[in-house]
Amino acid sequence: MKITVIGGGPGGLYFSILTKKAMPHCQIDIYERNKPDDSFGFGVVFSDETLGEFLKRDMQSYELIRSKFAYWDDIIVARDGESVNIAGNGFCGCSRKTLLQLLQQRCVEEGVNLHFEQNVDDLSRFADSDIILASDGIASAIRTKHENEFGTKIELKKNRFVWLGSTKPLDAFTYFFRSTPHGTIVAHSYQYEEGMSTWIFECSDETWQKHGFEVTNEEDTMAKIAEIFKEELDGHPLISNKSHWRQFPHVTNEKWSHNNIVLLGDAKATAHYSIGSGTKLAMDCAIGLSDAVIANPNNVQAAFEQYDKTRRNTVEMIQYAAVVSLDWFENMDRHMQHPFQQFAFGCMTRSKKVTYENLRLRDSSFTDKVLEEFNDNYNVNIKNQSAAFSKFKLRNLELQNRIVMSSMGQYSAVDGVVSDWHLVHYGSRATGGIGLIITEMTAISETGRITEGCAGIYNAEQLNQWKKITDFIHNNTSTKIGIQLGHSGRKGATKKPWEGNEPIETPWNLISASPIPFNENFATPKEMSLEDMEEIKTQLIQATKNADEAGFDMIELQAHHGFLLASFLSPLTNIRSDEFGGSIENRLKYPLEVFKAIREVFPTEKPISVRISATDWVENGISEQEVITIATAFKNAGADIINVSTGNTVAGQKPLTGRMWQTPFSDAVRNTIHIPTITAGYIQDIDQINTIILNGRADLVALGRPLLLDANFVRNAQAYEQFQANDIPNPYKMGVSHLYPLKASERKQVEGMKKALKPKSNKK
Repeated sequence: MKITVIGGGPGGLYFSILTKKAMPHCQIDIYERNKPDDSFGFGVVFSDETLGEFLKRDMQSYELIRSKFAYWDDIIVARDGESVNIAGNGFCGCSRKTLLQLLQQRCVEEGVNLHFEQNVDDLSRFADSDIILASDGIASAIRTKHENEFGTKIELKKNRFVWLGSTKPLDAFTYFFRSTPHGTIVAHSYQYEEGMSTWIFECSDETWQKHGFEVTNEEDTMAKIAEIFKEELDGHPLISNKSHWRQFPHVTNEKWSHNNIVLLGDAKATAHYSIGSGTKLAMDCAIGLSDAVIANPNNVQAAFEQYDKTRRNTVEMIQYAAVVSLDWFENMDRHMQHPFQQFAFGCMTRSKKVTYENLRLRDSSFTDKVLEEFNDNYNVNIKNQSAAFSKFKLRNLELQNRIVMSSMGQYSAVDGVVSDWHLVHYGSRATGGIGLIITEMTAISETGRITEGCAGIYNAEQLNQWKKITDFIHNNTSTKIGIQLGHSGRKGATKKPWEGNEPIETPWNLISASPIPFNENFATPKEMSLEDMEEIKTQLIQATKNADEAGFDMIELQAHHGFLLASFLSPLTNIRSDEFGGSIENRLKYPLEVFKAIREVFPTEKPISVRISATDWVENGISEQEVITIATAFKNAGADIINVSTGNTVAGQKPLTGRMWQTPFSDAVRNTIHIPTITAGYIQDIDQINTIILNGRADLVALGRPLLLDANFVRNAQAYEQFQANDIPNPYKMGVSHLYPLKASERKQVEGMKKALKPKSNKK
């Protein structure tokens, strides 16, 4: 087999070493445009996990790298002179130039042919190659030439960054955050060899512009940065190496191969440096590609298919985590307002890969500081009490914990009347210790239902049956219960989910902000007239009065997921030409008018929540700034909390899901306009709940599907945390003596497994 490698970076070199070792008769030629000792950038970072993989794959490379690296166990987060150490992380820094030289040495030892100062722009000379490996970097000429075949997409991220070096010694990987009159600047810094450290400075474009930085003016950049970070640099100079300001390019490719060409490294995919080096990602993928080629020596296409199959999911997960991490840095100014320990915790957990328990196992002294600061801020007197089980107050309503039952349709009502099913459904979650229940969307009229099985609160019988449920909860538990009031709008008259989400055989007439059907199967709704709008408002006012009479502690106004009120808010569903369409201020008018009307008739001591969709997950949908405008308007009108959801506005949405996937939207609302928020979205365990609350992304965490098959989620979590709950109903208290030791044992086993699986330290 003949393999041609274009680009002599770490990925291409490492692939060649591994493949040549396994296939000695294979001819491998590497063509690099630069000289052997040229290198741009300063140091690269590897984790203990990555180093362990190098050890397994090529002992000689591992020992060479290990002989030259600087190792550290701590991460330090510093902000304006205040700092905290977090131990147990296990990373090493290595000079990029040294790394290249070491890998070049290994290539020579294995018989790989190295060709330097070879700028390849024509592949015809390699017509006899079985594989052409394009590892020629972010600006890959080969990929660019075939970008349609690869399905290349490059998105420049918002922040500006510049890569510099210094002689300043560092004992740990350190994030230095500095407040300036023009915004926050952060230095990602680490030592990579004795007497040399990498410093990547990052800030928003607005901050960059206001400081008067210039893209290629290295002297000006270093002078300004050195002054801002003079305390951190401690008299040591900054060093440049073609250190120009850039915006991070997020590179993706739908296909990683075309004919006999295959992509590797930054040519294939990039991941923001805040979660690790691109070098690590390139070398990990080099291992995957080499494995695939070795397993399929006579079938190149099968090798490429294996490479894609074994690596794509991992690469996409890393890229997703990197984008989430980058989002945190793009909003540094917003996070800087937090108390210091919370800020540091937010920095450490920003990508959602690391959680509270991860950090507690690494360094409990740090998480103790985080928890102590949180409890002090909320006047919690119990030492080390879990954040999830701290109390929270909205007006006169005090919740016993921060865990909420999200509104989940049961579709089991008859003529809008709830039944024993609902009594058991809500009652069991209340005895199970939930802090706040928010009911399924409850219709304000017969034609406001989503399905014929939806609950209502528009007549006396419905009110009375709801009151049986609220009375049971109030008489037997400490749980509070709120009702979500709404109208289905253009998404009404559908079959129940288990019957297929399509219109019923004889649907009622639908209404919406504009005459736009939800999809091709739905009828076109009538555009609401002023009379329709007045009627809906009147129905909501009456439903609010009914909710109070039925004993609900709180109301949540449904203005999300494309239902009636939400249809006014999104530009995708509101194309009105009157005063209720057009600008976001106009689109807000009717939902705001409705909110003010129900706030006026609901007791002042009881809170009202508004649930909104913070993105439509579609191009030209609701914007981030419009969401802030919406939330601000509801706050000013008297809303006590915003329940931040996303999507389901239009049928063609493309959401980016994952664990805790909606928390950044809650974060944006909460910490921009300073109103409490509820978040939801694939949150599965108490660790994730604690993480979200402690890093300030939300005040309450709502669970949906986890509660469907586990009514005692909270009781199990309390036992796991060994939290001594005082609201367990008397008939159930005997169960504590069994459940608490069981969960303590389970936790000990899980933590033991996590410690055992932690990568071995590669410290010299």
